[in-house]
Amino acid sequence: MFNPRVEDDVLQAAAWYESKRPGLGDALIDELIAVWRSLGENPLLGARKHPSRNLRWRFPERFPYRVLYEVDEVSRTVVVLAVLHAARHPATGA
Repeated sequence: MFNPRVEDDVLQAAAWYESKRPGLGDALIDELIAVWRSLGENPLLGARKHPSRNLRWRFPERFPYRVLYEVDEVSRTVVVLAVLHAARHPATGA
């Protein structure tokens, strides 16, 4: 599942990279899709976790972004909350 703002996050980031070099925006999207697929396989493997909240994140291979998500282990669902530049705080987005 995806928070509605994820699409905007991805489109803005991809547009910025595409403006710098054609094809780079598509490369970012491909890497984010790879992260999302890996979350479907095992959302806990290789994730970083917030110390006090149910927030986790993973990074794509070569872009400075983090995929912020929650895992509900009871219902076995993953909710992608945001795609943030790695310099932004994962809990607030600021």
